[in-house]
Amino acid sequence: MAPRKVKIAPSLLAADFTRLAAEIEKVEKAGCDSLHLDVMDGHFVPNITIGPFIVKAIRKITRLPLDAHLMIENPDRYVSSFAEAGADHITVHAEACRGNLSGVLRAIRSYKVGCGVSLKPATGLSEILPFLSEIDMVLLMTVNPGFGGQSFMPEVLPKITELRKVFQGDIEVDGGINPETSRQTVAAGANVLVAGTYIFGKPDARKAIEELRG
Repeated sequence: MAPRKVKIAPSLLAADFTRLAAEIEKVEKAGCDSLHLDVMDGHFVPNITIGPFIVKAIRKITRLPLDAHLMIENPDRYVSSFAEAGADHITVHAEACRGNLSGVLRAIRSYKVGCGVSLKPATGLSEILPFLSEIDMVLLMTVNPGFGGQSFMPEVLPKITELRKVFQGDIEVDGGINPETSRQTVAAGANVLVAGTYIFGKPDARKAIEELRG
C-alpha cells in the first residue's frame, strides 16, 4: 500500500486576528492543505473563540477547505449554522454528543459536507468504533482541548496505531505538533496534522509546513 500523503492544516487559533486575511493568504501560498477552525463555547472547553459569522467571513477570502472543529456542547444544534456558513468539513466531539453520535453524524451528512469525530486524550476508541463507517476523519487530540500552545501528549500514540488498524479514513492529530511530534504521529498512522503555533509563529510559513510534512 502506497504511503498516505501527509496533509497540513494550520490552526487559525494561533493566527494574528488583527490581520486575519493576510495570515490566511500566507499559509495558503505556503502550500497548506486546509484550514482548521477551532470553535469553542466556554462550556465544553474553558475558552471562547469563533462562531459561524467568522467562518462565513473566512469562506469569502480563501479557496482552502475549512474544517470546523466544534468543541461545543450540543453540537447538533449548530451543524446547520456552520454548514451554511461555508464549512467543508465539520468535526464534533464524541464526548459532547451525549449518546446521540449517530444522529449528529446523520445531521452533518445531510448537508453534504465532510464528517469527523474527535476524542479527548483520555477518551477510549470504544466510543467511536461502532460508527467508523459513518465517519470520514477521526481527530485524536494530542493535548486536552481548549487552549493553544500546549505540550504534546505521547500517550496518545498507541491510540493512533490502534485506530489505524481498523480505520482507512483520515486520522488527524491536534496539539503540540512540531517536526519531532509530527514524525511520531505519522509513524503511528496519522496523516493530517493540525499545527498553529509552529506555523504562525515562524517567519517562513512554507518552510514550517515542509518541516512538518517531512
